[in-house]
Amino acid sequence: MKTILFQGDSITDCGRSREAEINRPAHLGYGYPNFVSGRLLLNNPEAMYRCIDKGISGNRVVDLYARWKIDALNFSPDIISILIGVNDVWHEFGHQNGVECERFEQVYRMLLSWTKEVLPEVKLLIMEPFALLSDVVDEEFLQEVKARAAIARKVAAEFDAIFLPLQDKLDAAAKLAPNSYWLWDGVHPSPAGHQLIADAWLEAAKPIL
Repeated sequence: MKTILFQGDSITDCGRSREAEINRPAHLGYGYPNFVSGRLLLNNPEAMYRCIDKGISGNRVVDLYARWKIDALNFSPDIISILIGVNDVWHEFGHQNGVECERFEQVYRMLLSWTKEVLPEVKLLIMEPFALLSDVVDEEFLQEVKARAAIARKVAAEFDAIFLPLQDKLDAAAKLAPNSYWLWDGVHPSPAGHQLIADAWLEAAKPIL
């Protein structure tokens, strides 16, 4: 039995039930964790995957760190998938309560160091935060997200994690259909956007599944 933990913000949360049992559709929400889990459970019934979604809408990296023991380490997962960064930007633009790049990197590194200390055998998959231009996302916002994405790539390399690039995939997809077709507000994925992310996740995670 292998346990996979999905961690992050609203893009991972996706309306998940806090009461539903692990592996139930309601537990996994309506987004990429559900799509990924469905494919893994269908194709590998003998593996008996436990797929856990603990994303919480609105989370920044500092929020993730604050709940990391109870919502990550205590599950002793074999694989931890993390998607964080856009709220560290969004909360600054909306409420002056974001997380600047230097602190984002510091806390992200603390999070991964703590994880490796407690779970030295865990496999990590770091997902690139992303955005597309919209009424919500202007060029300044997008560049700030890309700055956090560069940090995510950097810490992934430092901690021997798989890094899953998503911005380029979404940029390419946006040449086929409008930005809102993939990210309905420039941040949150549509069904097509979630499927794109899930497919990319499954491909990137092959070496650790």
